[in-house]
Amino acid sequence: MVGLSVGEKYFIQGGIAQDLRSDGRKRLTPRPMFVETGVISQSNGSSRFRIGATEVIASVKAELGRPSALHPDKGKIFINVDCSPSAAPIFEGRGGEELSAELSVALQRCLLGGKSGSGAGIDLSSLAIVDGKICWDLYIEGLVISSDGNLLDALGAAIKAALSNTGIPRVNVAAGVEGDDQPEVDVSDEEFLQFDTTKVPVIVTITKVGRHYIVDATSEEESQMSSAVSISVNRQGNICGLTKRGGAGLDPSVILDMISVAQSVSERLINTLDSKIAAAEAGEDVL
Repeated sequence: MVGLSVGEKYFIQGGIAQDLRSDGRKRLTPRPMFVETGVISQSNGSSRFRIGATEVIASVKAELGRPSALHPDKGKIFINVDCSPSAAPIFEGRGGEELSAELSVALQRCLLGGKSGSGAGIDLSSLAIVDGKICWDLYIEGLVISSDGNLLDALGAAIKAALSNTGIPRVNVAAGVEGDDQPEVDVSDEEFLQFDTTKVPVIVTITKVGRHYIVDATSEEESQMSSAVSISVNRQGNICGLTKRGGAGLDPSVILDMISVAQSVSERLINTLDSKIAAAEAGEDVL
């Protein structure tokens, strides 16, 4: 928890009310972003993402698995977040464990539509190899290096960048296997298929401070919020998932208003992020 004096609280709240935040941004203006890909050589894909003083790393590891009985024609994705104790004092001990679990669940809801994956913003059918028998399991790990607010959105952007950097090995399946027999597969060490991130969403957290909404809140601004709603939106404008935090209840009309704001902000955010990812993949200056 950020400790602020009464004067500092009034300054932050007053600035948001006047559409001039303490760092000079308007209410719906995000901080500049930095993207780097291919930062972990042992993974199938990875990225480093930074906004302000918030910095996270995401990695993707692909392993062969068996599809679930509920979704035999889809692969599986597992998301786990670890908050480094060096990132913030509150991450030490149970505080870090609880936030890690909270972020992992929120990412699951925003990117995969919940535990079932039925509303997935990530196409799980592209991970199927042999229906009901073999699929790719993607293990996505997020690491919080430093924190100054908006961790969920930063992790979502880092995951999108890491998936863009992910190569899935080509798999050749032996013919002639029938019934319940497990087919033999040959996993290539040389040929890789680029993971399609066309419909992978970005996460936009709309934070309510007083009567106003802001995006990309800093830690100090988050300490003054009454509630926040995180909405994942893809390039097609589709809502892929939603999660809420904060104790204050919200009227359904307010949530619909927040979704509308998130959809408006997401278009510019996706364009900026995609151009940063493309530049990072091309080895260009991404600052």
